[in-house]
Formats: sequence, C-alpha cells, structure tokens
Amino acid sequence: MSHETMFSIANGIALAGWAGLTLFPGRRIVTDGVSGLAIPALLGIAYAALVATSFAGAEGGFSSLAGVRALFSSDALLLAGWLHYLAFDLFVGAWEVRTARAEGIPHLLVLPCLALTFLFGPVGLLLFLALRLAGGQRFALEA
Repeated sequence: MSHETMFSIANGIALAGWAGLTLFPGRRIVTDGVSGLAIPALLGIAYAALVATSFAGAEGGFSSLAGVRALFSSDALLLAGWLHYLAFDLFVGAWEVRTARAEGIPHLLVLPCLALTFLFGPVGLLLFLALRLAGGQRFALEA
C-alpha cells in the first residue's frame, strides 16, 4: 500500500472518530470505545509499523530542527508523524468530551474546543482547560 493511500485512509478513519465525538457525545461506545480507544490504537499500530520499518535507516534525528527536517524528508516517517498527530489529537478530543460529560459542561461549549483540537491540537486543549477553569463547579450545579 502506498504512503498516499495510507494517508487518505488514516484521514478518513480519524475524521469518522471526530464526527462521532461531535455528533454522539453521550454515547460511551463512541467516546470511550471507538473515538477514545479503538481509532487511536489503530493509528498507533500503523505508526509503530512505519517507525519500526523506516526509522533505523533514516537520516536526521530529534536533537535539532535541521535533524527533524531531515528525518521528515522520508515519506514513511512524515506519514508516521502525521499518524502521531491524528492519534493523539483524537485521544485528547475524546478526553475532552468525556470530561465535559462528567463535569456537566454543555456540549455546545465543547464544540469550539473540539474544532480547535482537531485543527490546532494544543490550542483546542488550552481552550478546553480554560473552559473548565472558568466554569468550575458551576457546570456541575447547572446540570
């Protein structure tokens, strides 16, 4: 299977996970099982396979920006890096939904956090953490 094909398949699978978090936040099978565990694990397996088969002979490394640039000049390792983003961002998004549900944070307020986590990872996480901090126990009392 080509790296382009793997990229397209992984994007579609991750997008399905994000759709589940957005549309079915109350379904534990989605937030805990599919989007929170199964899809990140599947992406993690693909990541591990790419790293195991491509990292040893790659140029570059993690000790400098130039080294990272050289490391990601390999399509296989660039794809591995992308899978890393997809897996971790989806895992964080599922955590946000589960935490919001447990703390009584309305899903409408979580949606912008999910969108930003999907697009810009840590920015969405920071927004969600700020939302939790700003709401405090108020959300739990209103639920």
